[in-house]
Amino acid sequence: MKLATLRQQFGTTAIRIDGDNLGVELDFDDVGALLRAEDWRKAAQLSGEPVVFDPKDLAPVVPHPGKIICVGLNYAKHIREMNREFPDTPTLFIKFADALTGPYDDVEIPEYASKQLDYEGELTVVIGRRAHQVPRSEALKYVAGYSIMNDYTLRDFQRATSQFHAGKSFYKSAGFGPWLETDWEPGKHARVRTTVDGEVRQDDDTDDLIFSVAELIEYCSHLYPLLPGDVIVTGTPEGVGFARGEFLQDGQTVEIAIDGLGRISNTTRIAR
Repeated sequence: MKLATLRQQFGTTAIRIDGDNLGVELDFDDVGALLRAEDWRKAAQLSGEPVVFDPKDLAPVVPHPGKIICVGLNYAKHIREMNREFPDTPTLFIKFADALTGPYDDVEIPEYASKQLDYEGELTVVIGRRAHQVPRSEALKYVAGYSIMNDYTLRDFQRATSQFHAGKSFYKSAGFGPWLETDWEPGKHARVRTTVDGEVRQDDDTDDLIFSVAELIEYCSHLYPLLPGDVIVTGTPEGVGFARGEFLQDGQTVEIAIDGLGRISNTTRIAR
């Protein structure tokens, strides 16, 4: 089942996608509100008004998560390309909901922040029910589904201090979507592929993850409760622009695809 948040004239609505650009309106403002319902799976399967939509009108799949927990340094080959040490525990940083934008929106970056723009294609996990101190063996039972995010990064801001946050949470910089896939599981060989203007930059799979989705849920849920609609962004594979010495320029389009989860595409715009 594919769930998405659609922009309309007077706000947004949650939809269930039933075909190419075809959906059914659900009685919730967005996917996050749906996930907070007592029996959201049943609610998502109810009939509703049919809708034909333009993918460009898709909003971030969960527009207002209570938490966006990002994981750094979680693919082995990416750690090597960045000349970092392998972590013993997950490296976490927080992204605010203000950073999210739609899966096909342009990403507008102010000129003062445009010197070292970078892409990071990432598998994203959305929580479906309260998870607190859950064991690894039970962790996937708390997942609502999976999606894609571009953890758009301003490397000079990121690397100015020892903390990642400043370079990772610029306003409306993180494409998120296109939908929440509720029936997908993070099995082996899930390919993560990022292109810039059609040129392949990242092409790896989830076999290279150091901490699995279940391990991340276990770890994070022992720090604080995870609530419906909370998001875990699981890390990026090798091939980032920083390691290649190639940063994004005005007008370049980043497309990220993950097997079984669709694709997102965001074009960089430098606001002068």
